[in-house]
Amino acid sequence: MFRVDKPQWLDEVRRPPGAVPPESTRPAPLLVDAEHRPITTVAGWVRRRTELRRAWQAFLGAIPGPRPANTLEVVEEDHPEGVLRQRVRYEAERGLPVEGYLLRPDRPGRQRPAAVVLHATAEWTIRQPAGLQGPADLHIGLHLAGRGYVTFCPRCFIWDYRQGRRPESAVDWLHRRHPDVTGMAKMLFDATRAVDLLAAQVDVDPRRIGAIGHSLGAKEVLYLAAFDERVRAAVSCEGGIGMTYSNWDDPWYLGAAIRRPEFGLDHGQVLALCAPRAFLLIGGDSADGDRSWPYIAEALPLWTLTGAPEAIGLFNHHKGHAFPPVAQTRAYEWLDWFLRPTDPAAD
Repeated sequence: MFRVDKPQWLDEVRRPPGAVPPESTRPAPLLVDAEHRPITTVAGWVRRRTELRRAWQAFLGAIPGPRPANTLEVVEEDHPEGVLRQRVRYEAERGLPVEGYLLRPDRPGRQRPAAVVLHATAEWTIRQPAGLQGPADLHIGLHLAGRGYVTFCPRCFIWDYRQGRRPESAVDWLHRRHPDVTGMAKMLFDATRAVDLLAAQVDVDPRRIGAIGHSLGAKEVLYLAAFDERVRAAVSCEGGIGMTYSNWDDPWYLGAAIRRPEFGLDHGQVLALCAPRAFLLIGGDSADGDRSWPYIAEALPLWTLTGAPEAIGLFNHHKGHAFPPVAQTRAYEWLDWFLRPTDPAAD
């Protein structure tokens, strides 16, 4: 697996579509400073990046530390398709136990690549990426473990703390615990805990951690890749990069504040925080697709400035809100390439 050939389609995902739909939104310019002066150096971008990161952190809010120990309790395990699959229990925040699935090749190895796999909106939650329920196209954690990755599939907090089937009730729980924290900040915190746990595994190369998710999981991937620099490569599939492209204003994501005229932030800035690390946006002309191109177009000069011109792109499979085989192939090849080993002896 780790003798990785460069994907032949890398140039393709950096080319514009034939036409950008008129309803597309345009992100704010990235390579200008707070005074609207052009940024032409990496040092200038680093200063601007710090400003944008602080502005977004102030809006999102933060879960206070310290973080719990990276201790896993194995609840059950099985061995499908050459993979060791374990349901594990751990603490997200101190005193808050939660479950996830940890999968890895069922053979000895060392210094493997790893990926946080964030599930879509489905009652199966973590059983979906772990390959236990739901459509096989979204068994992403199992797929990647079969390719040689260690994968961790954490459950989104909504399913642990809602009353009945109302996601708003999970937000009520969150605000009783952390009054000034958005739902996305909680999702981001929990996803970074998944990175903590992956990085602590003895067979994981902490320099080769990625993240991938579909729909709800794609939204989480955008923020995780932006705010956790341990994530070296990311794939976000059908999350809706534009704030009007899907339900970002729901209270379990960013809330109604993003609809206010004075709200001055946009997702182009969040995407920019990933540079120069690898980020592939996948759409099917539902939440993302050709209308997402302006965000990639604005980001391309930034990735070039920071020395990684091939590490940003958009692939549109034109098959709706799905993760079909052609998208799977490109997503996995993207992760393989940008998480390829620097040590030829890595396994």
